Formats: sequence, C-alpha cells, structure tokens
Amino acid sequence: MAKILVAFDTVDEGFELIEEAHHVIRPPRGHDFTHEELLQLLPEADILCTSFDYPTRAELLQYGSKLRLIANFGVGFNNIDIDYARAHGIAVTNTPQAVIIPTAELTLALMLDCARRVSELDRLIRHTPGQRPTIGRMGYLGVHLAGKTLGLIGYGRIASAVAERARAFGMKILYNKRMPLPQEEEVRQGITYASLDTLLASSDFISIHTPYSPETHHFIGERELAKMKPTAIFINTARGAVIDEEALVQALQQGTIMAAGLDVFEQQDNPHPSLCTLDNVCMTPHTGTQTADARQAMNREMIENVVRFLAGSSDLSRVV
Repeated sequence: MAKILVAFDTVDEGFELIEEAHHVIRPPRGHDFTHEELLQLLPEADILCTSFDYPTRAELLQYGSKLRLIANFGVGFNNIDIDYARAHGIAVTNTPQAVIIPTAELTLALMLDCARRVSELDRLIRHTPGQRPTIGRMGYLGVHLAGKTLGLIGYGRIASAVAERARAFGMKILYNKRMPLPQEEEVRQGITYASLDTLLASSDFISIHTPYSPETHHFIGERELAKMKPTAIFINTARGAVIDEEALVQALQQGTIMAAGLDVFEQQDNPHPSLCTLDNVCMTPHTGTQTADARQAMNREMIENVVRFLAGSSDLSRVV
C-alpha cells in the first residue's frame, strides 16, 4: 500500500481508482495543505500529487525521503524543481491530454472576440446605460474568420486541435515548426508548412503554441510584429514570455497590428499596464483550462499516471 499525499484541493474525479488499495491523504475540502503541513506529512509519502500553481521546490522536496513520484496536475511543470527530482531519482508526470480541448477552445474564443470586437462593444454598452450606443453603419467593423488565414507558430497537440476547429470556420491554415510534418500528414490535416517570415506576412490571425525556454524567450518581438499585416490579430495561450510584451504594446498602439487576444503574460498573470488601457486587446487571466470538464479530466489523468506508475507501467506522461 502506497501513501499518496495530495497537496492541493481538487475534484473527486479519479480518486476511486486508488482509494481502496492505497492510503490517500487529502486536505480539507476548500483548502490546500500549507507549506508547514506538507513538511510534516511529506516524510512518509511515496507519491506527491501537486498542481501547476503549487510551488514544489527543493526546500520542500528534501523532506520527501521516500518520494518516488511527483504527479503534477497540469501540463506545465515549472512549479516543480525538476533538477532536484532528476538528481534524486524521483519521477515526474504531467497531464498533457486533458488540456488540449479547453486551450484550443479558448484560442478560438479569443480569435472570435477580437475579430468581432465583442469585449470592446460590451464595454461600450456598459458605459452608456439606458441608451443605445451610436456606432453607425460603418463603425466598429469586425472581420470574418471564414476565408481568412490562420498561422500557427508551433504545431503540437493544442495547435492541431486549434487547426481542426479553425477549418470548421472555413479558414486556411499555415503552420511553422522546427521539423515540418510529412506531406501526407499535411494533406490529411489540411495544413500547409510556411517559413516563419512567410507565415507572419501572410496570416490574418497568428496564434503561438511554443513551449517556453531560453530559446523561445521573446520569440515574437519588434521584428516579427513588424512583418505582420496591419489587420493581423495575434493570439497567445502558450506562455507569456514567448512574446516581448513591450513590443506588443507598441505594435497595438501604433496600429502595426489590429488586435491581440492574450491568456498569458510575461509577469505571470499581471499584464503590462498599457494593455489594460487598449480597446483592441482581449485578456483572460491564464484560464486556458478553467472549465469544469477540464478540471475533472486533468484530475483523472493525474491519478491514472499514479496508478500506472505503481503498476510498473511505462505508459504514463512522464517528463522525468
């Protein structure tokens, strides 16, 4: 029987897979364990379940002398001290499958919001209570998705799901990644490879889906923004620091591009102050997986990783 310590408050989905055979320690409903509580509980734990927003650093992990696995709730794992885990032979898993659909759907939501100026018009109505805003026959014009070109920078599982949904809107799909897909796969998915510069210059909507690393820091900056169409709409549901936020602000202020839809920001969930003043920006506070369906799926995927690990299976989403 393994001792499984769950550091954070979460849904019940999936726990039925382990509760009978193992000792599961969970915090009281509505609360996470405090750092001090974890220091007391961790020495006896074989497995630690933690979350993308729950810091799991070396100063905590050093108390887990029996730890064999850290099962993370979320696809990102920068909350975990990976170097410590690797050095001490602790496996780390994440939940990449559960985040695909909700993040792809939020990407489309931001595209539609910016294209049809939904948030901007919502604010206009709220600022004129009791009267119909005067927008005129040619005021506040949006754009269609149908017939437009969507450029996807990075082409993993989330970008592929975005492409599938965008095709349903009648969009043409360009993509860029380090290694292009085989031609038969491009045909199957209805996508076309393009160099980064060609994608930037040709796309009406540009959505970035690269992981964050030193190589992708400010991957989109002043040079790349200048290559976009003045009617382009830029979307980021990946990581905040893959774009130079200061350069993006200037591009939006100067009309270099038309609009931006952002779920992530350079300073965690704190956008550049100027973004908050711009009508041509739609923002959400890192809510790509913020649905009840996603939370249930993420929890089940996290627990399934635990079950497979304990069974000695290699069929798990292991990052270390």
